Amino acid sequence: MGRVNSFHSFLDKVDERLGDGLEGLLCAHHRRRLHRLGWGAVLEPDGADDPLGGRAPVREGNRVEVLIDGEESLPAVAEAIRRAKSHVHIANWHASADFRLTREPGSPTLRELLAEVAGRGVEVRVLLWAGPPFPAFQPSRKLARSERRKFTEGTDVRCVLDSRERTMHCHHEKLVIVDDAVAFVGGVDLTALEGDRHDSPDHPPRPIGWHDLMARLDGPVVADVADHFRRRWVEVAGEDLPQPAVPSPVGGSRVQLLRTVPNDTYGFLPKGEFTVLDGYLRALRSAQRLIYLENQFLWSPEIAEVLLDKLRHPPADEFRVVLLLPRKPSNGSDTTRGQLGRLLDADDGHHRLLATTISAHDGDSAAPVYVHAKLGIVDDSWLTVGSANLNEHSLFNDTEVNIATDDPEVVRATRLRLWAEHLGRPVAELADREPADIVDTLWRPLAAEQAERERRGEQRTHRLVMLPGVSRRVARLQGPLRGLLVDG
Repeated sequence: MGRVNSFHSFLDKVDERLGDGLEGLLCAHHRRRLHRLGWGAVLEPDGADDPLGGRAPVREGNRVEVLIDGEESLPAVAEAIRRAKSHVHIANWHASADFRLTREPGSPTLRELLAEVAGRGVEVRVLLWAGPPFPAFQPSRKLARSERRKFTEGTDVRCVLDSRERTMHCHHEKLVIVDDAVAFVGGVDLTALEGDRHDSPDHPPRPIGWHDLMARLDGPVVADVADHFRRRWVEVAGEDLPQPAVPSPVGGSRVQLLRTVPNDTYGFLPKGEFTVLDGYLRALRSAQRLIYLENQFLWSPEIAEVLLDKLRHPPADEFRVVLLLPRKPSNGSDTTRGQLGRLLDADDGHHRLLATTISAHDGDSAAPVYVHAKLGIVDDSWLTVGSANLNEHSLFNDTEVNIATDDPEVVRATRLRLWAEHLGRPVAELADREPADIVDTLWRPLAAEQAERERRGEQRTHRLVMLPGVSRRVARLQGPLRGLLVDG
């Protein structure tokens, strides 16, 4: 047994050295690339206290509403489209013509809804990723072309496919803009491809339920979302569109539009934009009491290094890091687990870090819930939501759009609603308690209890559970290797 333990210890050390070396190479590569493009300052702490600083403009006077799960977000999108008077602009990773935004009896498909509003004179433009140049994964180019045909044949809808992706990357943003007056930014795709987007806070069992988020925006920041769509459409479709007018102030939230636009992809940003990375790094570095992340992936070494430093040098006794991740990500699973292993080592038994996932229950059985949300909250004073995952793809090479706000009322209300959903408690029960207290007395005991029940083969009684299977060996190297191979 002693020889086996020694061998495993040796493997752990080899993995740590190799992993650190490869991640160091990837970070150095990113640093050289961003410095060459004039974005190098993003990776350097500047000592500023304002997480909404950086290179992205900040708009005053907005209203922000975070819509949780498809049950809340998709009907809101449908209603906004139905009320359109001038135009509807959609940019998505993929959209299916037969997708229904609501499940009410007689609800129209997305094609029917868009065709109906286009038929009364509303200009409808849909911008979709064209799919990978070879059929390695979905949506294939054949499928994308088929859906474009379904949207446009017999309708006044315009649908254009964007094939300007970087090798092995995609156009991943999910945007809906109506009349340049309201915009939706989030992670919800308008398709049933790979999973069921119509999830709810109760997470009823279904083949693959998706926990996801979307932000509804009103006010001046809508012009920034609309202009981003306009610039992509002009280049890809070759149709000139007027610059959107800036809406009047309607609320008290400061909002910042954050983007990843890889360099050498569009003429309007030849050196790219990396403000999603900038926003996350600035906010995470500023954290004093809480970092709460919901994400599909967690294997960006730049993000991991900030979290590692915070855990090794906690800014306060009550500082906590809470992660909600999928049990089985669509890819990069072992890389995420490897980063979790590093974070747990940095926590060193102080219980400041908690990594969890969720599943669906109907009393007799459990089914997976795929955490597809892309949310970050820091200290109840900063929030971001959008399409960007915490991996190399989203922060450097896919097109992505997030929003960020420092409105404490919006941030705190969103955290409380999400925590109430995951803990199965009413918001009122959590409202007067400090985050660290909730993490220590509710999150951790509940997740640990369900993990123990699962380990013993007993039926779990709650959707929340500790994230299983932390990898500490060479599997964690897949992310850095993939990043070095496909990053430009």
